[in-house]
This record gives sequence, C-alpha cells and structure tokens, in this order.
Amino acid sequence: MKTYWIILWSLWAARLVRQPTVPVRVTGGWLRGDVAHDGSHKKYMAVPYATHPAKRFLAPGPEPTWLGMFEAIEENVRCLQRIGASWLVGQEDCLILHIYTPMDATPTSKYPVMVYIHEGGFYEGSNSRVVHGPHYLVRKGVILVAINYRLTTQGFICLRIKEAPGNAGMKDQVAALKWIKRNIKEFGGDPSSVTLFGISAGATSISFHMLSSMSKGLFHRTIIQSGSSLSPWALQFRPVFMASLLTKVMGYTTEDPYELYEILMNTSDRDLIVNRVPRRENNIIISEVLHTPCVEHEIEGVEPFLTDLPYNLLSKGEYNKVPTMIGVTKEEGLLFANMENTTTIPKLFFEKAIPKNLHAPLEIRKEIGKKLNKFYMDDKNITTENLLNLSRFHGELYFTLPTLEETELLLESNCYPVYSYIFSYDGWRNFLKFSLSFGLNKIKGATHADDLFYVFDQLFVPIFFENKMIDRVTTMWTNFAKYGDPTQQISDLLPVKWLPTNKTSPHSFVIDEEFSYSPLWTSDSLKYLREVYAKYRRKED
Repeated sequence: MKTYWIILWSLWAARLVRQPTVPVRVTGGWLRGDVAHDGSHKKYMAVPYATHPAKRFLAPGPEPTWLGMFEAIEENVRCLQRIGASWLVGQEDCLILHIYTPMDATPTSKYPVMVYIHEGGFYEGSNSRVVHGPHYLVRKGVILVAINYRLTTQGFICLRIKEAPGNAGMKDQVAALKWIKRNIKEFGGDPSSVTLFGISAGATSISFHMLSSMSKGLFHRTIIQSGSSLSPWALQFRPVFMASLLTKVMGYTTEDPYELYEILMNTSDRDLIVNRVPRRENNIIISEVLHTPCVEHEIEGVEPFLTDLPYNLLSKGEYNKVPTMIGVTKEEGLLFANMENTTTIPKLFFEKAIPKNLHAPLEIRKEIGKKLNKFYMDDKNITTENLLNLSRFHGELYFTLPTLEETELLLESNCYPVYSYIFSYDGWRNFLKFSLSFGLNKIKGATHADDLFYVFDQLFVPIFFENKMIDRVTTMWTNFAKYGDPTQQISDLLPVKWLPTNKTSPHSFVIDEEFSYSPLWTSDSLKYLREVYAKYRRKED
C-alpha cells in the first residue's frame, strides 16, 4: 500500500517538473518553452516581438535580439494599467506574445494560426493564460498566439504631431503580426493561414486592422466578437481635446498639442494612468473608454495606421478584404447597465446620451432623446426596476447596431463570405452574466463577453462544465480558421449548416442549445437607430 501511494505521489510531482521544449530559432535568437503539465501542448511564454520605443507615444522599436538561450516561461506580463481606483499594475517592457502549439508541431507542420487580441476597452487586460487558456483551441489542431499591446494613455494618446502621432497600441499589434509572419513557421504554424480573433476591444482592433494599409497581408481571416470600428466608443474624435481633459485633472489648461506633449512626457507613469477624467453623465461606456484609436494626420516620416473614418473607408470599399465571422451576444448591454448605481441612475437622460459619432443640432438631439426614451423606457424614468430596458439601449447602440452596420458594409464590397451570428446560449459558463446584480443575472441569454468562456479554458474553473457547447463553439471557430467555413461538415455535434449572410436575405446564425437563424435586424429600436445614423452620422473628424 505504501508503494502505491509513493508511485501516485511521484506521478503527481512529475507534472510539476519543467519539461523544456526543443530549442526554436527565431529572428531574435534561440528560445525554448515548456511542455504543459498535462502533456497536451507546448507553450512559449512572453516571447518579445518588439522593444518599447525610446520615448512614449511612438511606434514600437525593433524586435530585440539576444545571445544564448531565451527561456520563454514567464506567464504574467501585462502592460501598464489601472486596477481599481488608484492601483497601478504592469510594466513598460510588455510587448510580448504567448504561443501554444500541438505536441507534434514541427517547422514542417503548417498548422493554421489563430491570433487573439485581448479585450479590455483599450485601457485594461492582457494575454494572460489565467483567462485565455489554450487547451480548447489547440486540441482542435491549430496554433494559438495571444498578444499584449500598450494600453490607455501609453498606447492611445493622439496629439497628431510627430512626437505623438497616435495609435501606438495599434502599431504594437502590427509589429506582433509582422513577427508572427516572420517566425511562426519555426513553431509549426502556417504564415499564409493566420486568423485574427478577439472580443470587445480585441474585436474592434481587428475591425481597425481591416481598414489599415499597415496591416495588409498580415492576416487571412477575421473573427470579430462584440466589437466594431463603427462603435461610438471605438474611435477618438477630437483626440487633442481628449488629452487636454486628462491634463486638466492634473491642473493644466491648454489644448496646444506641443504643450500637452511636454506635460505628458514629464508626468509619471502612475499619474498618467491613474488620473481619471470625471465621468460624463449618461455615458458609462464612453466615460470609461477615453483613449482609443484615432484618425492620424499626415506627418512626414511617420507611417499612419488609420487615415480616414472607419465608415468612410468601409463604404468606399477601401479595406483589407478577407472571409469574416462577425457577431454579438444576445444581451450585450446587461454588463454595462450593471455598472450603474442608485447615485448615477437619477442623472440618466437619453438626450444627454447621444454618442459622439452623431452630429446633430441641439433640437434634433432632444427629439432623438425623446424617441429613444419612448422606444426603450416607454416614456418612464430610468430606475433600478427597469435597468433591463437601459441595458438593451446600451447593447444595441454600442455593440449590436455598429456590428450590423459593419456586416452590411462588408456585404456591399467584400468578395469573401461573411458569417453573422448571435451568441444566445445561457449556460453554466456565462460567468459575467452570473456576476450581475439588480436581477440582471436572471435574464435569459448571454451578456457581453460571455462567449469568451466557451472559447478559452480558465485556471481554477472545472473543465467538465458545458463540454458540449465548448466543443461546438471551438469546432466552429477552428473550422473557420482552417477552412473558412465554420460548419464545414454537418455532424451530430454541428447538425445545422451555418450559411454566410447575404444582401438578398440578410440573417444571423443563432448559437444556442438549438441552432437556428434570425433576421439581421431584430427590433424597431435598432431600425430607428439605423435611420438616425443614416441622417446624422459624423463623416468628418
């Protein structure tokens, strides 16, 4: 009996002993990773793809080089960001990526590559394995790469001058994609089969990459989950003014970009990131997401990431055309309505919540506000009792509407298939919805980013929850990465064919316990918002 327990203990302890991979030669030097403790995949952690620039707010520096063997084993690297009210976490030297491969991957394998761009509103988050575990995807025969990029002011201050042209965080992402194109073959990946996927700000990033000449040729398919470059929160309008709001909190009053630059360059990381612009009433999402991508001005010697408004580029067909999966969750807005409280709710009025990418006279804005109050609240005041109605406004305006509009614009000019979906499944892994209060956690369906938990495994979460739906979702996602078709073959697991949407009969594929189809436009309020944008969309920066 004693021998039996010794053997069991030895087997368990062996899982904790590092098993290095065969060394891999990349353009920066030699590196090696680890075999996962359960032997299911190989992992190369915190591989540097670029260096931090010599000065803040600029494009990333070149890929680093090193002598000797780089041990790619560090799992906890994140870019500078605020946690809570005043806690600064992360590091400046954060431009790294994680690579996860099947055990049999070799330089001749040519596995399809899936590159994940993390969520977090451009102000928080990372590629952490704690949330973005690779197991569900890699077991389907793909290579997963998860990248970091600079966030908040470090990544998205946009003064439109040579010293701070804007979009540093997006240029980090481009540098990561270029590194992947140069090096992924050495890990067993196919550089000619790269699928970008992401949720929320990650999805929005991918939408921007489709618009950028800088990103051309660096990816071949996209999966855009609950985000769009057309979202009201996605793009900075008047970015110099936005920077001035931050410096005003620090005690300065100027909108001169060069003066702002000097102030920001002489501000500590902590003050630059922890200082908060006061919330604008009625705009919980916009108030949190201040520093985002911007339209850059032409500057000699600076390659721009974005040269025009997303709507203009999409409507003219001036974008990188690739097969695309694009969709939302059924109840996107629950997560954001839950951020309100008894102090903020009495201050909420629809006419003050008209987003910044609409340009309408004051009287028209009041009229729009009244109609929105009628559509969503039935002319009643917003209270904790009817936050579900407010959540539907948040969800439709900030996520569903821009996603559907982007879908339609892609159908106008994209020669490749466009697969539209609604993730409606209500299961045990809808962790974000379960965390909500005000009774919002009892609403049927999925809220913003609930689908993340069916794509990735998470540390400390039992793997036996929702295995069938995890298998369904990851099979569709990886089928698309492999073949450009999420239901390449009908089976017991995937009994309904997911057809691309089209201009003649626009539809979305409903991902639920039973698969089905839904019209693209599902509510009168969505159709009204569509009409408002058709009349008053801002088409100049």
